[in-house]
Amino acid sequence: MESERSFLTDGVKPYNILILFGSLAYMAITLDITGVLQAAAFWVSNKGKSNPRRLFTYFYLMLLALSIVVGNDPVILSGTAFLAYYTDAAQIDHTAWVMSEFAVANTASMVLFLGNPTNVVICEGFGVNNVAFTAYTILPFVACALASYVILALQFWRPKYLPKEMPIKGVLDASKVFHDPKGAVVGSILLGSCLVVIIVVSFFKVDVWKITLPFAVAKFLFDLAWDDYRYRRKILPNYLEDEREEIKRAFSVGSITDLDQTMAANGMFGPHTAEPKSILGMLDANNDKLPNGNGKALKEDILPTWYQIRYKAFESHFPTLAIALPRLPFALIPFAFSQFILIEALSHQGWIEVFSHWLMKATGGGKIHPMIWIVGVFGVILCNIAGTNIGATILLTKIVHAAPGISPESTRAAAIALAVASNIGAVSFTFSASLAGLLWQTILKQKGKSISQWTFARLNFAPLVAMTLVGLGVVSAEMAVLYR
Repeated sequence: MESERSFLTDGVKPYNILILFGSLAYMAITLDITGVLQAAAFWVSNKGKSNPRRLFTYFYLMLLALSIVVGNDPVILSGTAFLAYYTDAAQIDHTAWVMSEFAVANTASMVLFLGNPTNVVICEGFGVNNVAFTAYTILPFVACALASYVILALQFWRPKYLPKEMPIKGVLDASKVFHDPKGAVVGSILLGSCLVVIIVVSFFKVDVWKITLPFAVAKFLFDLAWDDYRYRRKILPNYLEDEREEIKRAFSVGSITDLDQTMAANGMFGPHTAEPKSILGMLDANNDKLPNGNGKALKEDILPTWYQIRYKAFESHFPTLAIALPRLPFALIPFAFSQFILIEALSHQGWIEVFSHWLMKATGGGKIHPMIWIVGVFGVILCNIAGTNIGATILLTKIVHAAPGISPESTRAAAIALAVASNIGAVSFTFSASLAGLLWQTILKQKGKSISQWTFARLNFAPLVAMTLVGLGVVSAEMAVLYR
């Protein structure tokens, strides 16, 4: 029994967390692919019109709402790319928009237990009911969201970051990027139903992955069938170009290059991409239409391999899967297991016991309010140096569990403080404070909109301090009321 307890790391089951998060990630990502998040962003942009401060506020509220429902990763995947295109088309500095988006996504992810893998670790490790988790974190979230908005506004509502007026020349057509309304309806129903069932079964001690996995499999089968149906009827949408071109059109910055137009017109970037042999033929046939007549040079550069031919055929037939599968958090599997193994090694060497004794001394024998602030503040700090917020959460969960003589009340207080810290801790000083930060940095680099490490730390400092103070302050107030 002891060996089983050790393997499960005090109630935390690694496979439960990974299957749960992977299942929910697939449903959220495929919902995003339908264009529903981009359509919401277009709608908000039209509401904000050319007023940059109003537009900033509307985007903040929209991203806050979306992050609560689908978690931080899907919002960062979709929102970062959108804002990169948006600010590029508007010819304005991207810093205020992408920094605020990152802060919003990681603040709102504390509301639902499925918003962040760290939430799942806390619910599993401390035995917190999924519904109770939200009841505990909703007020700290509201406080953190308000504090973050005020600080971000003070930082960014200046001409250096926001222009006096947004150069919007037209209205963004949300229907142009809402690629798949039927898929959005099915995806929303499955995701919503999954969340409802999770809430119901959370009172019966059922492993949550047993609920999420069947829903994810159902969505996968739907995507297979729906993509095949649309492929045979030649009604697959163009996922790759619609959003960017609609944004450019609204800002009247200009159209895509002649080369892009030629390729798009011939289906090279569309859903019905021809076999590579036909593409090569296109380059020959359109040689005079290409800049400098360089069809021959291009043909030599893109000579396809067998793998490219097969992948292009798969991408044309099943675009939803071709886009969704590479976005899934596969890197989380070896990373999370390595964190569990490393922390189990610390436990085996006796360090967890040492740290737990230090914790009890620092908190005056495990008093509730010192426990909240020490676990919370160290949680934020450790996100930067303990293997992202996942590693920090697993480590502190082990330490609190091992603390000798700690009361159930102090244990619960530590759990909620850690929930706040592990989410806002991503809005920190290093990109590696969270996997979301590494993902965000990668997307920005791909779009030519990188943020330096120094800028990231400097602009996150004030929001992080404000959210830490008000978030943990609200947790202290909650515990004072519950255990007075």
